[in-house]
Amino acid sequence: MSARFALQNEPLSAKDEAKAKKELRETPELRATELAKLKTLVKAEPGLIWGDSDEFLTAFLRPSHWYAESALELIKRIADFRSKNWSLISDLEPKTEEQRINSNVVNVIPERDQEGRRMLLVNCGGSWEPSEVNTDHLFRLLYLVHLAALEEPATQVNGVVVIMDFKGMGMKQVKAFTPGFSMRLLTFIQHAMPMRLKAVHIVKEPFVFNMVFQLFKPFIQEKLKTRMFFHGDKMKKLHEHISPSCLPEDYGGSLPKINYGGKEWFKPLMTAEKSVKYWQTIGLEKDLKK
Repeated sequence: MSARFALQNEPLSAKDEAKAKKELRETPELRATELAKLKTLVKAEPGLIWGDSDEFLTAFLRPSHWYAESALELIKRIADFRSKNWSLISDLEPKTEEQRINSNVVNVIPERDQEGRRMLLVNCGGSWEPSEVNTDHLFRLLYLVHLAALEEPATQVNGVVVIMDFKGMGMKQVKAFTPGFSMRLLTFIQHAMPMRLKAVHIVKEPFVFNMVFQLFKPFIQEKLKTRMFFHGDKMKKLHEHISPSCLPEDYGGSLPKINYGGKEWFKPLMTAEKSVKYWQTIGLEKDLKK
């Protein structure tokens, strides 16, 4: 396992604490008040079984800017989304996805960007074989990675950036993007993801990409639209958002060409196995009784 890959569970640095205070209103006093309030709200919510530790609830209060009522609404949306997709994600854990993790359709860039954000790479082009990793598998991978990322306080504060690489996309990849998958992914991103999604960068997209994007476009809300950027093969446009010093050579960066994949980050992912499995015990009561 490369030392470059590790879940960073340590407390916030002074720099990230300052960012949390400036952007999220996070102070020791507000933490205490809103955590106590959210615990009361969660406990009183009928039909909801949810964790109530300070560490766990903090992950929902941060993207809600430390408003307990907003955090509860986020938790309810997450529970509802999980309920509607229970058969797909209720049994999710790293070991169940090991084979597909090694496909490198989803890859984690070990370095953070200049803003301290995690960078996730999704290869949706010619290197993706839908017959081996279908869209259900792809969604499970994305969901698993986001559960692991929730374990990192620095990621909760700084957020994540997604790079979607469509190089070599052909008709079999176009056909794999069904309306059902498109709606599930957008619902998750826009309503049921407790991560701060700061940007989605579309790169190396061919002409046929437009066929896929037309499925998504009508359902993309304004907030997400403002965070989506289309670069084609012009990596200098990508560099306006992400410093080349943080990117591999594959994307015009100064870091070495990508020579890592699922095998490298699977073992660090396994360190989050206990917390990922914990998600099987929370949600709507009616689902947990099945």
